[in-house]
Amino acid sequence: MGSLALLSVSDKTGIVDLARCLVEEFGFSIISSGGTAQTLRDAAIPVTKVSDYTGSPEILGGRVKTLHPKIHGGILSCHDWPEHQADLAANGIDPIELVVVNLYPFEQTVARPGVTRSAAIENIDIGGPTMVRAAAKNHQYLTILCKPSQYDGYVAALRDHGGQVPFEFRRDCALAAFEHTAAYDAAIVSYLSQADATAADTTSGPWQLSGQPLQVLRYGENPHQAATWYQTGFTQTGWAAAQQLQGKALSYNNLVDLESARQIIAEFADTDQPAATILKHNNPCGVALGQTLAAAYQAAFDADSTSAFGGIVAVNRELDEATAIAMTQTFLECVVAPSCSEAALQVLQTKKNLRVLVLPELTQGPKETVKAIAGGFLVQASDDQPATPDTWQVVTELQPDPALLAELLFAWKVVRHVKSNAIVVTGRTSNVTGPGPGTEAIAHPGFATLGIGAGQMNRVGSVKIALEQAGAQAQGAVLASDGFFPFDDSVRTAAAAGIRAIVQPGGSLRDSDSIAAANELGLVMVMTGLRHFLH
Repeated sequence: MGSLALLSVSDKTGIVDLARCLVEEFGFSIISSGGTAQTLRDAAIPVTKVSDYTGSPEILGGRVKTLHPKIHGGILSCHDWPEHQADLAANGIDPIELVVVNLYPFEQTVARPGVTRSAAIENIDIGGPTMVRAAAKNHQYLTILCKPSQYDGYVAALRDHGGQVPFEFRRDCALAAFEHTAAYDAAIVSYLSQADATAADTTSGPWQLSGQPLQVLRYGENPHQAATWYQTGFTQTGWAAAQQLQGKALSYNNLVDLESARQIIAEFADTDQPAATILKHNNPCGVALGQTLAAAYQAAFDADSTSAFGGIVAVNRELDEATAIAMTQTFLECVVAPSCSEAALQVLQTKKNLRVLVLPELTQGPKETVKAIAGGFLVQASDDQPATPDTWQVVTELQPDPALLAELLFAWKVVRHVKSNAIVVTGRTSNVTGPGPGTEAIAHPGFATLGIGAGQMNRVGSVKIALEQAGAQAQGAVLASDGFFPFDDSVRTAAAAGIRAIVQPGGSLRDSDSIAAANELGLVMVMTGLRHFLH
């Protein structure tokens, strides 16, 4: 028998061409199992079934077929160890030079709508990962291929080196194999932790992070930093599944900003009003609700037209022609919407470098956030709890009417997405009709940000920036703070600028000072009981 190859693949892309080349050009003998063996037979390629090779039939409906000493002895034997060669000879085992295995499509299975838990479990491969890991461990003596994209390289290596694959190639394939099984196991853990979770805390046990390289980016945050875009798992979801209709390739900074924009616009995905946000350097510079999408975009742009230059835009409605025309009046980096009309796309094509993306599922984001630190990483549950005004506490003598409460809700939804210390000043725009924060339908205006204070080392500085940006428009506006006021100075500053209502989490030892100042100055103050720091 010549060199022996074991081929057992779920993804049969390229397997026939590889097998034919192995047999006809390099004199390999092939053993194979199940559907792979049948595929090779159908292509008139000589193959021995694993069950015939081992003398043991497939059992348990195919669950056990390659878990046999003749298979794993051939994979794990060291060719220059006399005791191993003696064992092979005593048991009639041939050394295996090539293992070509990829795994049951677990992630593709669990991605299907309505898949049952039992179907998911049945697609957890056992024999495949065992062979992959065994071959990868023993890469000193044999080659493991787990992706069709590796086949051409393997054949080229055989041709270039007289049928002897270099160690460096085998080593690289072994690393890819361990990456493959690690990602596969991570996908199983992820599925089971979600499918079987009740109220389980998924941030306290062992945590795995793995991904498949999707795109090598030109650079990271700065030109001297290398960067790669990875997708989690083997199926494209989230931004990997977004459709880019036009424009240059996405950059690292584009992707970071797009995700922040998605998180903001997801706050308004289910509202009856069109919403738009313009984002710059991971902070919103304008957010608005309007009677039309074009009106919402224009209000978001007018909130800070200087910062909007070169910004990232996200909207919660199909991008229409009128909004597209407004967008072409300034330089933008990216626009994302759940869909885009043909008329809008024709308008935007006049800006050929503008990246236009369609992402239908704007509300679907990660359940945890991960932050790398020296020697490890931090994992926390995402801050994605819905805003619930019915749990808020009005702490002042003055009470908000439904329209004012709706405006406070808008400001609170925005401030949670601004870097701490965060202050947002918002105001009213054109009148529309829609539901308020409760169950009743009320007449209320659209809303827009007027001033945003972000990322300051103290809250007083953020208040000053937001109010200065709002200017005279602060008269009659509302103010939201992501954290409590440790003193009453910011309340007094807000009142002096004309702010009429404040929403903040509360929780300071000196909340009573802020409440007293609000009552003294005739402000409404609402405490949410929930802080939204964003570092």
